[in-house]
Amino acid sequence: MSIATRIDRYLARLIFVPLVATLTLAAMLLLLDKMLRLFDFVVSEGGPINVVWQMLANLIPEYLALGIPIGVMLGILLAFRKLALSSELDSLRAVGLGYGRLLRVPYMYALLFAGVNLAIVGFVQPYARYAYEGLRFELRSGALGASIKVGEFNNLGRRMTLRVERSDDEGRHLHEVFIRAEAKDGRTLAATADLGTFLATDDPDTIILRLTRGRLVHNAPGYRVPRVLSFESHDIPIPLPRIETFRGRGDGNDEFTLPELVRLGGSAKVPESLRDSVRANFHFRMTEVAMMLLLPLLAVALAVPPKRSTSGLGIFLSIVMVVTYHKINQYAENMAAQDRLDPVLALWLPFALFAALIVWMYWTLAHTPGGQPIGALERVFSKAGKAVRGLIRLGRRREPLPA
Repeated sequence: MSIATRIDRYLARLIFVPLVATLTLAAMLLLLDKMLRLFDFVVSEGGPINVVWQMLANLIPEYLALGIPIGVMLGILLAFRKLALSSELDSLRAVGLGYGRLLRVPYMYALLFAGVNLAIVGFVQPYARYAYEGLRFELRSGALGASIKVGEFNNLGRRMTLRVERSDDEGRHLHEVFIRAEAKDGRTLAATADLGTFLATDDPDTIILRLTRGRLVHNAPGYRVPRVLSFESHDIPIPLPRIETFRGRGDGNDEFTLPELVRLGGSAKVPESLRDSVRANFHFRMTEVAMMLLLPLLAVALAVPPKRSTSGLGIFLSIVMVVTYHKINQYAENMAAQDRLDPVLALWLPFALFAALIVWMYWTLAHTPGGQPIGALERVFSKAGKAVRGLIRLGRRREPLPA
């Protein structure tokens, strides 16, 4: 095995661990933040808790599309930073391995994950997004069998109200039940019971609420006084509300695959507003994937600190640059979707500027003697840090001594 091959394997191991760790951490943080909001949404809609995990599973492709570029960049950056701080990078360059040769393994990772990201944003994410919206619709419409909210008045249709103090077995067995129903002719029925149980019937549009040990009040316009009776068991039929069918896929651009975007963007039968929106979304996805090919150059340019410096400024700048570019792309997509800018100009011009900046930073590091693309920023931050520490020491000196 040649020395170059061993070095490639060594670099691959150095990159792999921080890449996977960063990607996993980024995806988990995004999912945890969304999970709390999904729990609130599902509970407020009265849906089963297990639907939260289904919704989170459908969000994984979207968050991977955001986490993969950051993971690849930080994996490469942390690996080269380790080489630079331990002087291994100087040794490798001294034996004739320049930055161009050392970038072979990082570009293997970048190409691999660019393909993965293209598959996700082009084909997996649209279907996952549609499934996620379908679950939200079913929660709102009650198609998932929404449970009875304990301690609140629940509307079962237009003319029926139910309230329970406690429920067991996922809402099928109720305790301390109050129910009131009103007919179109003005008749009303109100009942309280110690127990209540939902039972299925042969009619799929109707269920039975069986009340046990309670009292019933029946009133009608022709009654002089309401009729009151006690019962051991009484059945009340409850008509289930009609559940609308969820729309077809493609209500939003995020639900179209890349071939569908190409077909719609070039069709004269599609309304112009939709065509602009589709073209903007297509170019947004493609620039996001193309940006991954620049990440190895950016990571290496920011990984190597100036001599006799261990500053982590490059790590901070790398995250800021990638996130800023993503936000600029989102803004450009919105502008192009509203026909304010041409999609090609709005999305590929920032990409070209971003690419020019990265290539300049890499060229300065790799081909300019003593070049350091973030050297000026390092000096500014170093002076700012010294000034802050000086002010802190001065403030401590002026503190009055305790009596």
